[in-house]
Amino acid sequence: MADAHSALKSGPAKAAAATPSSRGATREQVDSAVRSRLLTGRFIPGKSVTIRGLAADLGVSPMPVREVLQRLAAENALEVKPNGRVQVPDMTPGRFDEVLKARLLLETELAELALPHLRSADAADLKAIDDDIDARLTNGDAEAYMRLNHAFHFRIYRASGSQVLLPLIDSLWLQFAPFMRTVYGRVGTANLEDRHKEAIRAIERADAPALRAAIAADIADGMGLLGKEVLAEP
Repeated sequence: MADAHSALKSGPAKAAAATPSSRGATREQVDSAVRSRLLTGRFIPGKSVTIRGLAADLGVSPMPVREVLQRLAAENALEVKPNGRVQVPDMTPGRFDEVLKARLLLETELAELALPHLRSADAADLKAIDDDIDARLTNGDAEAYMRLNHAFHFRIYRASGSQVLLPLIDSLWLQFAPFMRTVYGRVGTANLEDRHKEAIRAIERADAPALRAAIAADIADGMGLLGKEVLAEP
């Protein structure tokens, strides 16, 4: 009887213990899905969505979606309107310049911090990603290009093990990616030129100044020139 009584007590207790974990897992899944949509430009600047609509789209309840969107609003990746609708903030020239400057400062620094931890296997992985990027640039798949470009850069940055700079850079990418997706939609991808091969060669040679230069040039060419050109349009 004692064993049966213990089982009866432990059953509900286990279920209760599992519920918060399940909620946490759902919240993390929503967070991953929304961040992925931001990074690939599936959220369009200026176009709002509702929490309920996004929850229905993701197949979850509104609560974890609301929590994730509030967190992303705190990172300046989204803004919540008084009516409860959510949208990517419009990109202004001033905001663009700040994000660009922050990327140039932080990403070059983090790339150098990562360099001592990168090996030949890492360079081989980066080559494979870059080959895939070249194919996407040719066929005009802007969303896949953005996903792979993010994968390339963060394959380098995560090697640093940074607990401070990495989250800051992650937040910056969430802020500029939706705008850049609209830029690629206007100018196409065929003429995009990345500096990834220069970065890979610098990693193979363990050349920190060359890696910093390649990352800076990639940001300045890929985001800076095209973004400024579109923002300057009437």
